[in-house]
Amino acid sequence: MQMLYNSDSFAVVMFDPSDDTAAGSSNPLHRGGYEIVDKFARKEIFIEGALAQSFKEGVEALIESEPSEEEIDEYLGRFSVLMQHPVILH
Repeated sequence: MQMLYNSDSFAVVMFDPSDDTAAGSSNPLHRGGYEIVDKFARKEIFIEGALAQSFKEGVEALIESEPSEEEIDEYLGRFSVLMQHPVILH
């Protein structure tokens, strides 16, 4: 698990399936992907697979333009409509 981004509005954590604890594990809690937390809405989403790959490519393209925090938050805000899980403890 690695914190990739943390602002007043959003936090993004990457879960790497190649971690030693997850290697070869069939436990669904040990899958790779990204957790995006909307701090104001107090909701989060875990994305994996094709959506996670699309997210990663979008972030990489955004980073090339040396974005401001507001631009990064705007990009992450696109995922807010998908967030269904309330943040209880984080």
